[in-house]
Amino acid sequence: MSKIIAFQIPKSQKEFIRFQQDRGSFFYDKLHQHPQLQLTVILAGRGQFLSGDYMGRFEPGDVFFLGENVPHVFRSDEEYFEENSGLEIAGDTLFFDFQAMGNSFWEVEDLAALRKFHAMKGACYQLQGATLTKIKQLFEEVQGASGLFRFQKGMEMLAELEAGMGELVALNQTEGLIGLKEKDGSRMDQILRFILENKSRAFSLDEVAGVAHMSKEAFCRFFKLRTRKTFTQYVNQLRISDAQKLLQETEWNISEIAFKVGYENLSHFNRNFKSIVGKTPMEFRKGFVLEAD
Repeated sequence: MSKIIAFQIPKSQKEFIRFQQDRGSFFYDKLHQHPQLQLTVILAGRGQFLSGDYMGRFEPGDVFFLGENVPHVFRSDEEYFEENSGLEIAGDTLFFDFQAMGNSFWEVEDLAALRKFHAMKGACYQLQGATLTKIKQLFEEVQGASGLFRFQKGMEMLAELEAGMGELVALNQTEGLIGLKEKDGSRMDQILRFILENKSRAFSLDEVAGVAHMSKEAFCRFFKLRTRKTFTQYVNQLRISDAQKLLQETEWNISEIAFKVGYENLSHFNRNFKSIVGKTPMEFRKGFVLEAD
């Protein structure tokens, strides 16, 4: 893929379908957007997928579809950034640039179904069911293809997505969140990077507003407009997401986990966990163990 420049990724204007393989210690960790549609399969690695008001996790086997100009970041878990961790990530992505085809592309009746993808601007989805299975299979087939054969596989993927719209689970709300200007996008990237890098410790609203070079009042307005959540709600959801991961993957007690994810007060942690997850931390852990058995 072309070099990342600030917040925007410039479109090629030449390639309709571009295939990219990501391999390394962690996924690209800056918030960014681009005019191409994006279809990504996660092959290795775990972390948080953030886009607008959506905060969720990704793991091997997941497939995500992003419309035009969706601000997003696949943020690998903290252990992937540790030196000599030995952990690796892998993901394959197809980018579809309809603008490269010109306006006459939309006048071809055989391609009329593709117009549905214009309505997906700013939206991101996760695939499920038979559509997920088929797209993963096509990803395996597209790797060695080039030229018209890659174009053929790419169009087959779009056809499967269009036919399987009912198995695309919408993740974010798009109203008012369709694309960000360069300045706002770069500022949101700075804010999110600070939050993600410091969420396991106590930090103040003054600190994060300072990172954005804004007053507290201006920061709160800016942040809520672009995430539909208050700063406190957003940080709490990130921390509870981390807590869920630790409850599943470790045998640490509840107090240790609460402290690890940034809570200094156990009762506060328990209240927030119950409010967001609908279960107490202990109930969540017991339920996960039962499902695993």
